[in-house]
Amino acid sequence: MENTSTHASVPALGRRATWSTLTIGGMPVPMFIAVAVITVLAIVTKKLPNDMIGGFAVLMLSGLLLGEVGKRIPLFRHIGGPAILCLFVPSALLGYKLMDDTTLKAITTTMKTANLQYLYIACLVAGSILGMNRKILIQGFLKMFVPLLVGTVTAIAAGILVGLLFGYDPKHVFFYIVIPILGGGIGEGILPLSIGYAEITGTAQGHLIAMMVPAALIGNVIAILASGILKRFGEKHPIFSGEGVLVRTGEDQELLKAQKAESALDLRLMGFGLLLACTLFILGALLAPVTGIPGPVLMIVAAALLKLAHAIPESMEIGAYQMYKFMSTNLTFAILVGLGTLFVSWDKLVGAFSPAYFVICASTVIAMIISGFFVGMWLKMYPVESAIITACHSGLGGTGDVAILSSSNRMGLMPFAQISTRIGGAGMIVFATLMMKWFH
Repeated sequence: MENTSTHASVPALGRRATWSTLTIGGMPVPMFIAVAVITVLAIVTKKLPNDMIGGFAVLMLSGLLLGEVGKRIPLFRHIGGPAILCLFVPSALLGYKLMDDTTLKAITTTMKTANLQYLYIACLVAGSILGMNRKILIQGFLKMFVPLLVGTVTAIAAGILVGLLFGYDPKHVFFYIVIPILGGGIGEGILPLSIGYAEITGTAQGHLIAMMVPAALIGNVIAILASGILKRFGEKHPIFSGEGVLVRTGEDQELLKAQKAESALDLRLMGFGLLLACTLFILGALLAPVTGIPGPVLMIVAAALLKLAHAIPESMEIGAYQMYKFMSTNLTFAILVGLGTLFVSWDKLVGAFSPAYFVICASTVIAMIISGFFVGMWLKMYPVESAIITACHSGLGGTGDVAILSSSNRMGLMPFAQISTRIGGAGMIVFATLMMKWFH
């Protein structure tokens, strides 16, 4: 009897030990369940606060769970599974009316009214630029425009040629499929583009938006998948990957070591970093009406110029970098859940899935990414990073950049991705509007 009870207790202890060590997104499972139960009870009883408190609880719990599931699915995890699930599961729930109003209101208040995604982007841009090695920053900004330009031309040519193979009118492919993919997002690209198209053609703006959004969504999904595949390719073939560094130099190892040598965490400096990120965003908003350049782009330019001029004390740069690390580590999946809920239309995405339409969108993005890979190699950049930044030209604005870069675990490339998306997108909108006026 003693032997039996002794042996029986071993697996019991083993089960308890295993249960206590299991985590979901790094949080112990019992604690995750407790927090989830409280949040679900608040939702069911309509007591969930319609503010950032309720929104954060829902977004972070959903992000932790979906991110964990995405990491555990074989193969899928290597092509951006966590980012894809965080984006599209909430979109599907909303599309099939499985998300209750209480949850939706809290997410909407947090993401739109409180502008959480802009705070997140501001912290990422400011911290990633100010925390970068100065030599990498200079060489990266100077060299990234060439692969972006070549990639854009290649994408347009590939989209039109594949469209012709499927019997599509070249003008339709260019204006309503390729340009929405390269336009920089929905709010930043498709909405102003639809206004311009509507004034020129007399077509209802709503009809134009519905026509163009699926292309942008599919293009962004392809970019996310491709980014995850590029990450996997870089792991198998390290010679092509800079592990988040864009430009090859004669001092690669020293630069990589310098990037990894992080200062001790300083909570006061993190607060200064948060304030600095907010100030740079406000500066961009102040200068936008004067220059005609979008505020987020000006924020990137301002941060880069301040970095190059050594205008910010090193301690403040460290604070901005540590704040960037905090935000990217803890809020990335939560932000993606919010974006999937509010900015990704499930019905439009599903409705656009005709084989020909999908192939045209995929060809456009893949051709651009491949060109970015080889042009980057030619310019002595790391091809994987060059291709990922080129892929961001098909991102849904800053939100799409977050998904693409998180899929490849390259969040440090955010400043380059933002230039690719914002400036590249703005240029395409102006170009397409002028072309539409000329052809119409």
